[in-house]
Amino acid sequence: MRDGAMVEVAAGVHLVHGSNTNWVILTEGDAVTLVDTGYPGDRQAVLASLDALGHAPEAVTGVLITHAHNDHLGSAEHLSSTYRIPVYLHEAELPHARREFLHQVSVGQVLGQAWRPGVLPWALHAIKSGGKKDVRMTRPEPLPGKGPLDLPGRPVPVHTPGHTAGHCVFHLPEAGILISGDALVSAHPTSRVRGPQLLPAMFDAEREKAYASLADIEVLAADVLVPGHGPVHRGPVREAAGRARELAS
Repeated sequence: MRDGAMVEVAAGVHLVHGSNTNWVILTEGDAVTLVDTGYPGDRQAVLASLDALGHAPEAVTGVLITHAHNDHLGSAEHLSSTYRIPVYLHEAELPHARREFLHQVSVGQVLGQAWRPGVLPWALHAIKSGGKKDVRMTRPEPLPGKGPLDLPGRPVPVHTPGHTAGHCVFHLPEAGILISGDALVSAHPTSRVRGPQLLPAMFDAEREKAYASLADIEVLAADVLVPGHGPVHRGPVREAAGRARELAS
């Protein structure tokens, strides 16, 4: 899938493939919710994807971040400081976004897995795209509620810790869509598997919790998975989570 490719998942829901990471644009009339922001190097692609749908950055009423890794948080501070767009994360992820600590795969962990196909090309791409840049946020905000958020798309946050402490997926119950971030993906450059899966274990802060969070995903009524990595997956999310569990066992 080429960088910048956009897929219309449903009316008002678009998945954009960045450089190895996806973001999602939810539209409602002239207003937009942006879910994740790619790597720092994806900034122009993020802005171009909004423009392709006829929206200026000022149309974004809120940015939702599934978790604060560099490949999802990349342009959040820029959007916040330049356009005064609020950026929301789960409360447990706020200190991570401020970089009071960093739960991200280390160079040593990557080198330890360098023998695996795809790992070194992925690592070089990540560095080139800004994976080691300082993208800390100065004013991240906690999610403004637990039910449907008063934002375009009315996404419902669901806390799914494990990949990071404050990882959240966003459920669109009326559309039957789950925006899953890195709690459940459909592909990754470091994985030979295609289809629903957990990321390789080196990427998770707490693997057991990431595995356990699949149970919280399974109960969500959705038949379209919009992941942080990989293509859209169509089919019951319950089955997708079950497949990921089997692969990780």
